[in-house]
Amino acid sequence: MASRSLHPALVFAVIFVAIFLLHLPLLQLPYFWDEAGYYVPAARDIFLSGSLIPHSTISNAHPPLVLAWLALWWNCVGYAPVVTRSAMLVIAAFALTGAFRLAERAANTQVAIASTVCTALYPVLFAQSSLAQVDLAAAGLTFWGLAAYLEDRPVSVAVWFSLAALAKETAILAPAALTGWDFLQRALYRGARRSQPTATMGRTVALLVPLAPLIGWYAYHYAKTGYVFGNPEFFRYNVAATLSFTRFVLALGLRLWQSFGYLHLWVITLGMLLAMLLPPQKDRGEERSRVPVPVQQLFLVVLAAYVIAMALIGGAVLARYMLPVVPLVIIVGVSTLWRHLRFWPIAVGVVALAFVAAWFWNPPYGFSPEGNLAYRDYVQLHGKAERFLEARYPMSRVLTAWPASDELTRAWLGYVTRPMQVVRVEDFSLDEALSASDFRSNFEVALACSTKYEPAHPLLDRWKKWEELKTRFFGFHRDLPPAALAHILGGRIVFSEARRDQWVAVIELQRGEMRNAERNVPKSRSRGISGGRVPRRLAGLRARSFPPPEKRLRSG
Repeated sequence: MASRSLHPALVFAVIFVAIFLLHLPLLQLPYFWDEAGYYVPAARDIFLSGSLIPHSTISNAHPPLVLAWLALWWNCVGYAPVVTRSAMLVIAAFALTGAFRLAERAANTQVAIASTVCTALYPVLFAQSSLAQVDLAAAGLTFWGLAAYLEDRPVSVAVWFSLAALAKETAILAPAALTGWDFLQRALYRGARRSQPTATMGRTVALLVPLAPLIGWYAYHYAKTGYVFGNPEFFRYNVAATLSFTRFVLALGLRLWQSFGYLHLWVITLGMLLAMLLPPQKDRGEERSRVPVPVQQLFLVVLAAYVIAMALIGGAVLARYMLPVVPLVIIVGVSTLWRHLRFWPIAVGVVALAFVAAWFWNPPYGFSPEGNLAYRDYVQLHGKAERFLEARYPMSRVLTAWPASDELTRAWLGYVTRPMQVVRVEDFSLDEALSASDFRSNFEVALACSTKYEPAHPLLDRWKKWEELKTRFFGFHRDLPPAALAHILGGRIVFSEARRDQWVAVIELQRGEMRNAERNVPKSRSRGISGGRVPRRLAGLRARSFPPPEKRLRSG
């Protein structure tokens, strides 16, 4: 370990300035996907009414710490995307400062600087740094908790992990895993009649403290809503519907990939494995030290807990859920490069460049646009299409899918200046398009868009079994291209734009087609993936009940 540490305030200031400048072109972007669908509406409810339970969207029972943080900023500075994203960058800088402190305690200052740079540039963390979501905040507080754990400061351990659990409930996995590890160590040492391990009873008790505020939050949520873990649909999608052994095995493989290979993470993993084949470098005749084995064990315990738990629960297999553990892999990887390579800064530079390249490069497999700057492409495409739609068809009823439905009906999300009437379908698959075509009298124009990222040349395109498994367990579907949608709906494309395998189109229904549809609306129809729900959805434009936004954002 380094004999002299950099002051956390200095580290935070440097990191904040750096990431703020890197994110400057992104700060004015309207809200994206789960931001628009849940987190911003829920935080806005706190801002406007002080209610910790959202009422403008269905409650998912996420703890309110980050949402309250955003509401505080809006109250002090004003409600605007630039304020929201700046507030999230403060959280990101604090999280990276925690990663720096953890790396410094685990290795040394050189490794801490290099690993923090790589972590900040990792595309998933970079994209999440300015998005109004809770995973990075929970990850950052977990880093501070792990650092306090290594420093044997029980009070700090209890505080940091408690705050992490109040940022997102899944952050309880880290203290739970460390508690189990402490008890296992004690059992092994007692059976071997050896001296007590370094873990103290005080530290173990501190790991149990975060349960109290989390239980308190769920008790409050139950008292206000009648549900403990969010609305029944959210619980079904994220827990009840995921309890399948086949799905668990598939999700486990995806979680391991997200921990070691996703979006050029494989570069540092492969570099670490190759570097281990070389002898350690020596400084003044002494071998460079490794990350202590007990620390590596702790990292592995936390990593295993997240990989297994996130494979078992969570309907959407999103890479951002693994943010608390990916920096642990980066820290160990950078430390290994430092220990075994003479010109280790060059190797770290290659990793950093690979991460930056992944900001702009979309992989040849399905992934969530929030994993890199593909989310910017999405926001800009939707912004153009919805401005066109509002200018040309301000009073028309618009057929579209979530999240565009929220973008058109909630002007405060930044896409339109006033709400528009919306008729919602699930997606733009063939079945949904055919169902909607039978009720064309209910809308005059359609805003079609890609509802998931599909690469032009998928890596596993010819493996039909994989597509079947994705469809069965992960909600995979294929959106029809705009021309096919226009043909089925009986309209013509009046606006269309595509960017890096994402697209958006405005389809105007032909007046003659609409009159024919009005005369020939069938009394009932059960065709479609939504099981006959299209008529009910299209029959009325009053209150709309949307599934939890995290149900909708699925990796392909």
